[in-house]
Amino acid sequence: MSDLVAWPVMTGRAVRLSLRNLDALITSFLLPVMVMLLFVYLFGGAIQTGTDYVTYAVPGVLVMCASYGASLTAVAVSQDMSRGIVDRFRSMDVGGAAFLGGHVAAGTARNLVSLVIVFVVAFALGFRADADLSGWAGAAGILVVFVLAVSAVSAVVGLLSRTPETAGGFTFFVMFLPYPSSAFVPVRTMPEWLHGFAENQPATPIIESVRGLLLGRPVGDDPWKALAWCGGLLLLSAVFSGRLFRRRAR
Repeated sequence: MSDLVAWPVMTGRAVRLSLRNLDALITSFLLPVMVMLLFVYLFGGAIQTGTDYVTYAVPGVLVMCASYGASLTAVAVSQDMSRGIVDRFRSMDVGGAAFLGGHVAAGTARNLVSLVIVFVVAFALGFRADADLSGWAGAAGILVVFVLAVSAVSAVVGLLSRTPETAGGFTFFVMFLPYPSSAFVPVRTMPEWLHGFAENQPATPIIESVRGLLLGRPVGDDPWKALAWCGGLLLLSAVFSGRLFRRRAR
């Protein structure tokens, strides 16, 4: 079976597995909403950003939502690798590209639903965007590319992890990454020793790009930095995933 034929089959299988794991699915949908409610209603009144706090926080919540949802791909890949199902796929001539690509595609679809839920709740809380059609398209494009990149990295983590529990540790890392960024507070309000990391980690240019595009503000070179980070992560994931899959599937 060629990868071109197997890819949609593997994607459909990964989607069905996600639907069966209702606990993880519901958590991936509700957790970002709970974080947004927490920051807007408990902390928002004490944080000055020059605009309504919900408007400032939504781009950060979107990135957190995408990060957490994509990280579940690591657990799904690790579960498959530990159950021996890959040997059965290999006997049907299903390659690593189709197997991993199916998990990444399913993770992307799951994340798009989660992002829509976050947007609906955000608008109910008072979020308003000043973007035109190109701004919406640009913000959506950056978020989708980011989801693909994190999902691809998650697949590599799933190949590296010997148990699903180990792969689940990646979830904590990607959820923590938006906090030391401009997601919930301006970088200038952080301690000076943290500025370098906060300004140059991948979450910040992605968040600033989405925030600027949705609010109709100048974005400078942040979109290019965001795409460079995502492109680099995708490239590295493609290189390492093939080698790791062949090694694990021996």
